[in-house]
Parts: sequence; structure tokens; C-alpha cells
Amino acid sequence: MKTITILGATGSVGTSTLDLVEREPDRFRVVALTANCDVARLAAAAIRTRAELAVVADQRCLADLRAALAGTGIRAGGGADAIAEAASSGADWTMGAIVGCAGLKPVMAAIEQGGTVVIANKEPLVSAGDVILAAAARSGAVLLPADSEHNAIFQCFDSARPEGVRRIILTCSGGPFRDWTTERMRDVTLEQAVKHPNWSMGAKISVDSATMMNKGLELIEAARLFPIPHDRIEIVIHPQSVIHSLVDYQDGSVLAQLGPPDMRTPIAHTLAWPARMATPMAPLDLVAIGRLDFEAPDPARFPALRLAREALEAGGARPAILNAANEVAVEAFLQRRIGFLEIAAIVEDTLSCYDPVAPDSVEAVLAIDTEARILADKRVKDCVV
Repeated sequence: MKTITILGATGSVGTSTLDLVEREPDRFRVVALTANCDVARLAAAAIRTRAELAVVADQRCLADLRAALAGTGIRAGGGADAIAEAASSGADWTMGAIVGCAGLKPVMAAIEQGGTVVIANKEPLVSAGDVILAAAARSGAVLLPADSEHNAIFQCFDSARPEGVRRIILTCSGGPFRDWTTERMRDVTLEQAVKHPNWSMGAKISVDSATMMNKGLELIEAARLFPIPHDRIEIVIHPQSVIHSLVDYQDGSVLAQLGPPDMRTPIAHTLAWPARMATPMAPLDLVAIGRLDFEAPDPARFPALRLAREALEAGGARPAILNAANEVAVEAFLQRRIGFLEIAAIVEDTLSCYDPVAPDSVEAVLAIDTEARILADKRVKDCVV
């Protein structure tokens, strides 16, 4: 029986993970579940799975969590220290699905205690890739990608002979505004931006998909995970979201992983790896799909792609600044404080005025993250919707 911890159990990735785990209760035992402050859903999940520990990041929600778990025997915790305790609970398999840079410390805590750590939130690898990879090397932790694109690459990439790989091709749907002009995007509403054409996701990642910053972050993440030069990682728009990514080999062979646009498929791959497990997904019906389309992305209409590639090539602190500024700008958009096009503009402005030395620790990454957020927030306040 494999022991499981889910960091971010009430989000879209967390609930998809729980769905798979609960289908095979004789195969998995839940050690710990965490959430920000969704007490009702966290407590219900903990009770259903008989978890040993349930933790809310927001200390103010702890009393409610304790009340919801009274008499169950499930321990309740709250705050950063309790999240760290859950992350380093010694589980065989840990899902890192806390949105944003807030997931960095918990993911690092899980990595430092070893075992298999599944990366679903791309921000830690983007902001602190070198630090995380070094920690995994020290502890012997196995890092597995749960993002559909990186999981697809992982399944197709010959890690024993990476010299045979010519290119990695990241696919993306193009988001809801793939065919929109820049002028039309000036009037994008929040409701339009969070309505992804293919995937059911949280608000932040949905907006990132709409700006294509999500694909820019995935570009940086792919460069961290796979030993291939940055200029050999390409992005191709694939509106149907059936091919999740491809690996091109020097002999002309191109391997692709296909599947429905449902996160349970890549999560199941990491849960059972190196074996396979059944999921509730229907077999892929290529005849019903009928056609697969591809097109090149337009970095002029979607400058987030350019900003991400520039940050990757520059290295050092640039990816952390990119991520922090984007989180601030997206949150401001979700609060209706800025317009859609201001998101990338705020990120670019923040990158242009802040250039610290490369971080060599989690603490250094978080210091850069804090300063970048302050600068980005100043630019948010200068914007008028």
C-alpha cells in the first residue's frame, strides 16, 4: 500500500487526485491533506479517506477545522509550520498542488524527506529550479511532473539517451483568445478569461492560459526537468488539446502522448509509476475527434511567451521575478483592478526595473519574490481599468 500526501487537496488537481485515490482504497493510504481555508471540503475529504492529518494554511480557519473533525481521530493543524509538517510526513508519494510560489516551501520540505514528489504547481520549479533540483539530488527524491505537457514529455523522453533528442515540442490550446486581435483583447472580461475552451481549471491558471503565460512558465519548467538546450524547446498551438506534447528524435521519429483533456490521466501515471493504473477516462476516439490542428503562437499578441523565454535565457533571478510579478498582476485582474492586457505589461515593467543576483537558497528565492511583488503592486496601482 502506497502512502499519500496531497498538498492543495481542495483545488482542481487535488480533487482529481482524490478521485483516483478513493477509487482504489486498498492500494493507497492517505497520510495528510492540506488546503488554504476551504474547511468544509478539506474535512470531508479527510473523513472520507481516513487521513491522519488535515491542515489549513490560514491559521484563522483552524478552529473551524477542529470542529469539523471533532470525534474522528483526525489531527488538525493550521499555519505554515503545520503545512511543513504535512509536507514532510514521510509519505511514499506527495502531490505538490499548492497554487503559486506559496507552494515552494512545502514542496521543498517534501523533497528533503525523500520519496516521490509530484510537481503539479509549476511555480516552484520556475522560481527555484536549481535549488529544488539540488535538494532532490541530495535527498534522493524522485520528481515526477503532473502537468499534462511535462508528463507527456516524461512518457516520451528517453532519459537514458538524451543525446538522441532533437527537440521538445510543448503543445498548448491557445486559450480562449487564440484568434483575437490585440485591440479586441483590450476589452476582455474576467468571465471570458477564466472560461477555458478545453480544461476545467482554477481561476489563476485559467487566466495564465488566456495570456499564454502558462505556456511560458511551462517552457521554463521543461528546461528544468529535461536535459536539452533551451533553444530546442518549441511551443506549438494545438486547439484540440489531444496531443499533450511531443519529443522529436534525431533519426526523424517523433513520439507524442495523446489523451483526453483531463488531469486524472497524468496524475494516474504518476500515482502508479513505473506501472499503470485504470482511470474512469473513456478510450480516446480518434474518429470522433476527426482532425488535429496546429499553428505557431504569436508572441506579438501574447507577449508573455517572449517574456518567459527571455527570463529563461537570462537565468539567475529572472524566472522568479517573472513568476512573482505575474502572480500579482493576475490577482489584480481577478479583482477587476486592471485590464487583461495590463497583466503582461506589469510583468515586463517589473523585470525591467529589478535585477538581483541569482538565488542560491529557498530563502533567497523568497526574498526576491517578495521584492518583485512589491514592485509589481506599485505598477498595478498606476494602472486604471
